[in-house]
Amino acid sequence: MLKGTNASSGIGIGNAVIVEEKELVIKREAVADTAAEVERFKGALEKTLKKTEELAADLATRVGEKEAEIMQGHMMLLMDPMLTGEIETAITGEGICAEYAIEQVCTTYADMFAAMDDELMQQRATDMRDIKTRMQRELLGIESVDIASLPAGSILVAKDLTPSMTAGINPEHVTGIVTELGGKTSHSAILARALEIPAVVAVPDLMNQVHNGHVIVLDGSEGLVYVDPDQEVVDEFSAKREKFLKEKQELEQYIGKQTVTKDGVHIELVANIGKPEDLEKVLQYDGEGVGLFRTEFLFMDRTAMPTEEEQFEAYKAVAEGLKGKPVIIRTLDIGGDKEIPYMGLTKDENPFLGYRAIRFCLDRKEDVYKPQLRALLRASAYGNIKIMVPMVTCIEELREAKALIEEIKKELDEKNIPYKKNIEVGIMVETAAASLMADVFAKEAAFFSIGTNDLTQYTMSVDRGNDKVSYLYSTFNPAVLRSIKRIITCGREAGIMVGMCGEAASDPLMIPLLLAFGLNEFSMSASAILYSRKLITSYSIGELQAVADKAMSFATAAEVEAYMREFAERA
Repeated sequence: MLKGTNASSGIGIGNAVIVEEKELVIKREAVADTAAEVERFKGALEKTLKKTEELAADLATRVGEKEAEIMQGHMMLLMDPMLTGEIETAITGEGICAEYAIEQVCTTYADMFAAMDDELMQQRATDMRDIKTRMQRELLGIESVDIASLPAGSILVAKDLTPSMTAGINPEHVTGIVTELGGKTSHSAILARALEIPAVVAVPDLMNQVHNGHVIVLDGSEGLVYVDPDQEVVDEFSAKREKFLKEKQELEQYIGKQTVTKDGVHIELVANIGKPEDLEKVLQYDGEGVGLFRTEFLFMDRTAMPTEEEQFEAYKAVAEGLKGKPVIIRTLDIGGDKEIPYMGLTKDENPFLGYRAIRFCLDRKEDVYKPQLRALLRASAYGNIKIMVPMVTCIEELREAKALIEEIKKELDEKNIPYKKNIEVGIMVETAAASLMADVFAKEAAFFSIGTNDLTQYTMSVDRGNDKVSYLYSTFNPAVLRSIKRIITCGREAGIMVGMCGEAASDPLMIPLLLAFGLNEFSMSASAILYSRKLITSYSIGELQAVADKAMSFATAAEVEAYMREFAERA
C-alpha cells in the first residue's frame, strides 16, 4: 500500500496507464533574423491560445464555468502584453531563438511565483510552466500526450499532471488519478474534484513502483493507493465505492431543505468564493448565501489594479446572482506573503505580522481602499451586500474604515448614486488581539466572522506551512477552542451575528462544538454544504452542551480530537 495526499474523494479501481511527457531540452541558440523569429513566436502563441480557448470551452460545457476559469487564467497569461513583450524583447535584444526566450522569461516569473508564501501564487507557477512548455512544443512540432483517448477503466498514473492535461481527461474512461507530485490545492486537483474523479497526489517514489497494466485501487478520501491488490481488497473497495455513490445520491435530498437542528434552531450554511463565477457551485449545492467573498483574487493574475468600475461589476454580479441572499465581501487582504508586483510591495521578513490587509489598505486609502469601498457601496444597491474588514487588531482600525465608508456615502449622496443606506460593516476575527477584545468590537461591529486558519496560527504562534512546527497547528487545541468560544459568546451577548469562514466550519468533528458554542453561520466550500446540512439537522444543540463541556475539559488537542472522533462514531 502507498500513502499520498487525498486530493479528490471517492474510490477508483482500474488498470494503470502511465502518462509521461518527454522532457524538453531547450538550448540557447542564436538567430540572425530576429524579426522572423518574433513572427515564429507569435504563430506558436496563437496556436497555444486557440487550443487553450477550446479546452476552456469544453470544460465549461462538460463541468461548469467555474472550472473553465482555470484555463481562462492560462489564456490571460498568454495574452498578457507584459509577458509576451518581454519574450519578444529577449528575441530581438539578445538575438536568441523563441524557445529559449520563452524558457528564460517564463521561468523567471514561475520561480518568482513559486517563492511566494501563498498557495494561489504558487499555483500560478505551475500554470506559467504549463503554458511555457505548451508554446515550446508548438515551436518544436511535438504533440502532447492525448489523455482524452485513454481506454475505459484507466487509472491515470503520472509524475505530475499539468492543468491543461487534466482538463483534457474524459471522466467516462478515467476512474482515478495518482501522481507522485502535486498538492491538494493545485489546479489539477481542483479539476479532478470538479470532474468527480478520485485522486491521490504526492505519492513518494510512485513512478518506480507502478507499471502499465497494474491493477490499481485508490481511496481518494484517505489518500491510499493499492498496487496489484488481492481479490479481497478489490471486493472490499468495490463495496466501499457503491456505498460512497449511494451516500452522494442521498445528499441530494437535502437540496431545498432548511438547516434546522432537532431542537428547532436555524443555522445559516453559506459558501466561500473568490470570483463571481464561483456562484454557480453555491447555487448548485443550495447555499444560503456567501459568507466570504475574497476580493484579493480580483487583483491577482493582472498587470494593473482593477478599476473601480471593474470591481463594481464583479460585486454587482454576485449580489444580483444571489437574489437577495446575503453576501459578505471581505475588503482587500494582501501584503506581506501575497506579493502583487504592480502594488509595489516589498517583502516583509515576517509577512504574517507585517504590512497586510487593513494595515495596507488604510495606508493606501486614495488609490486602493476608497475605490474598492466606493465599488462595494455602489454594488450594494443591487443586493444584500455586507462589508467585512480583515486582520483587525485594534478598534481604531474598524473606526477608521467605518469613517471612510461614511465619507464615501456622502460623496454618493451628492451625486445621487444609489446604495444600501444601512449596509452592515463587520470584522473578520482572526487575531489574538481581536479575540481578547471581542466584547469591545461587538459594540461597534455589525457582525463577526471567525477566520480559524489565521486565528489558530496567531494563537499558537505557529507557521502552518513550516513542517517542523506544523504539529502545533490544530483548531482542536484548547487555547484555540477557548478563543473561539469567547468570540461567539461576546457576539451573542451583544446581539450580533457570529459566523465562521475558516476550514473548521465544515469539519465534521468541529461542527458539534461550534453548534454548542452558539455559532449562527457556517461558511465553507460549496461542495461541503449538503453534508454539513445533513450533519447539523441530526443534532440537538441542547444535547451537545454536555459534549462541548467534556471536550473543553481536556488539556491537549489530541485528547479533544480523539474524544470528538469517538463521539462522531457513536452519533
